[in-house]
Amino acid sequence: MAVADELRASGAEVSFLGTRERIEAELAPAAGYEIDFVEVRGIDRRNPLRAARAGVEALGAVGAARKILRRRGADAVLGGGGFVAGPAGLAAAATRTPLVLTEADSHLGLANRLLAGRARRVCLAFPIAGREGERYLVTGRPVPRAVLEGDRGAARERFGIAPEARCLLVFGGSQGAKSINLAAVEAFSERPRAFHVLHIAGKRDFAEFERRLAAASHRDRYTLLEYEPNLGDALAAADLVLARSGGSIFEALAAGRPAILVPYPFATADHQAANAEWMRAAGAATVIPDAELDAERLTAEVSAVLGDGVRLEEMAAAARALAKPDAARRIAAEVLEAIG
Repeated sequence: MAVADELRASGAEVSFLGTRERIEAELAPAAGYEIDFVEVRGIDRRNPLRAARAGVEALGAVGAARKILRRRGADAVLGGGGFVAGPAGLAAAATRTPLVLTEADSHLGLANRLLAGRARRVCLAFPIAGREGERYLVTGRPVPRAVLEGDRGAARERFGIAPEARCLLVFGGSQGAKSINLAAVEAFSERPRAFHVLHIAGKRDFAEFERRLAAASHRDRYTLLEYEPNLGDALAAADLVLARSGGSIFEALAAGRPAILVPYPFATADHQAANAEWMRAAGAATVIPDAELDAERLTAEVSAVLGDGVRLEEMAAAARALAKPDAARRIAAEVLEAIG
């Protein structure tokens, strides 16, 4: 979406390709973009029968995507990984439409491995060993402009956070992260603390934790939200982030926020652990394995960072050094160059 906004600002016409069952069906129209749909699903490698069905469905989606590209008169295709990008990229190759790929993680996903040899450029969020040739460009991961333009004072007023207070932002994706949610509520609602907690729990866990907080002894300075459409405001208000280590780490970096990361242990190729290690090695994060996350460990880690102003600023400086706030613009430029 961030790249689409940059392309549109340059005068290009942009439309999306997706499935009706996933979030793009809501997000693209809400942002004023047209979207076409294909029938395709992810390949479940643990279930051979489902994987075979998904493969057959993907072949049919290639033909549907070719028709859409021709009807749209597409001059280029930008693939974002994921199972829709496979058929779309193969359709681009079949119609000789220039193809640019983006990879949000620290390894190439299945679709991008399949399509990399056919792409004009592969834009990487992270440096990836063995992907250093001319075809590959480390751009970082695109982030919404709202993350880059967050107003700390206005955001703190909106969330009810005192101007001088330290603030921990907790989030785990649109559905939330169960282990992070549980540890945060147990750690920070039942004992005194010197900082504010801004906690985006997600739809799945919100009602449960709202009930727990209603009976908590230290509910003051604890803001619980089900969902926050503008993560830029939440990041602007915060001093430290507690989160998984998926693609959203680039939003934290763009806002200059250090992090305590809890990698999702079942991520494909364990890429979240690699993402977290990349930030930790640069000094921008500390890492807690999911199996070791509990209220005691979390309290100790958060207190150690938020209670040490020098360390907090050093980690924030490391986060700013890793950030690539111009990623969306750079990827948009690659698409326009591919068009010629």
